[in-house]
Amino acid sequence: MKYLLPALFLFLGGCASTLPTSQYTNTSTVIAAAAEVAPDGVTGEFILPIKASGVRRGKVFLNTQLDYRDQRSITVAISPEVAAKLAEQHGQSAAEFFINKDIRVKGTARRVTIDLFCQGRLMNTYYYQTHIDVTSAAQIQLLN
Repeated sequence: MKYLLPALFLFLGGCASTLPTSQYTNTSTVIAAAAEVAPDGVTGEFILPIKASGVRRGKVFLNTQLDYRDQRSITVAISPEVAAKLAEQHGQSAAEFFINKDIRVKGTARRVTIDLFCQGRLMNTYYYQTHIDVTSAAQIQLLN
């Protein structure tokens, strides 16, 4: 009996490592799931259509909606180092290359708070976006 509990932990630990990664193809499902577990996130593979992009301080933002502020949009935030590597691989910036293409991103989708500013001053207002941070080129793959 005294070996039952350790054996159970070993068995369950082994099972957990063989579970398949969740795959998400619906942005609404991802956004709802990330909101439900906030501030934690939803980890998996995300199939996303990229419609718009932006760059700020070397960081590339790929968006699933034309307006990144749209509550239906998911933002893929690519670190400057990875953006430079992807630009080298594809011969153009990630902000240009991925527009109007479908991608697979591995990572964690999190609901993040975006503070609003007016004339450079922080307002007492905010909204939420859903972000997936990309810190390795291996996390992102072109599908078409």
